[in-house]
Amino acid sequence: MAEELKSLDELKSAVGDVATAEAPAREPVRDALGRSYATGKRKDAVARVWIKPGSGKVLIRDHKGEYIDYTKYFARPVLQMILRQPFQVAGVSDQFDVMATVKGGGLSGQAGAVKHGISKALQLYDPALRGALKSAGFLTRDSRVVERKKYGKAKARRSFQFSKR
Repeated sequence: MAEELKSLDELKSAVGDVATAEAPAREPVRDALGRSYATGKRKDAVARVWIKPGSGKVLIRDHKGEYIDYTKYFARPVLQMILRQPFQVAGVSDQFDVMATVKGGGLSGQAGAVKHGISKALQLYDPALRGALKSAGFLTRDSRVVERKKYGKAKARRSFQFSKR
């Protein structure tokens, strides 16, 4: 049986080098073309995102299979701001080109999915950006989805109007 440790000093000496050893540094994950790939999700939307060094172009593939600029696909300024957030937090605005394919959900969910995918791809491309993106909460998938409709109800929770008589 193992010996008993009576004090914290004994514990520190027993642990020794294990506590001082650092975790291995993360390696960048890039394909043969120098791109990083990640999948982002939000509500029912799924975005496949590729990033590579460039001038800051963001292209979204629409349902017809054509790549169009994100300002045309996401016409509302709020959705465009959501897409730019990961670059601003990481401090790499206009340094990466983005190509994304989005399926499912509505525009708001799709914008959130692209944001999630960009954040994951950025941290894979440059692991030093992980801390800033993680502290901003961009690497966590927002798991909130629409609640299903229940039988005997008008919607998920809304009941039909009650009639006394």
